[in-house]
Amino acid sequence: MAINQQITGMRGVYLVAAELSRLGFIVSPTSRGALGADLLVTDQGCQNAFSVQVKTNQKISKYWLLNKKAKEIISPNHIYVFVNIRKAGTEYYIVPSSMVAKNMYIEKSKTGKKSTWYAISLEGIQKNKNKWGLFGKSSDDDT
Repeated sequence: MAINQQITGMRGVYLVAAELSRLGFIVSPTSRGALGADLLVTDQGCQNAFSVQVKTNQKISKYWLLNKKAKEIISPNHIYVFVNIRKAGTEYYIVPSSMVAKNMYIEKSKTGKKSTWYAISLEGIQKNKNKWGLFGKSSDDDT
């Protein structure tokens, strides 16, 4: 993976962490080697905990690459956040892991190489734009 892709990925992780923190959640990045979770998130009452996988595009794209394990890692507490970093503003698509598993697709290389790509398209998750409510309430205040 090129260094620019790593920086883009980390930028997305920290943008999502900042947004969840702004919403009142407690957020912690995982170690870089953690499979399937970039962030661990809980509400302020520690009543609900989530693992979050972040996928980020810096260039205009209508899909995100996935790990083939995305088909298997399904839990009501595992959420994907797909990020498009744009000059006009960052777009966030908050998607339950069950929906990711259902909408991901496999594409074989068209160049004759024996490579396979796992991905999800913007079209399949567009209705989940800014659906931060999937995390529930962030705090126990009444506001």
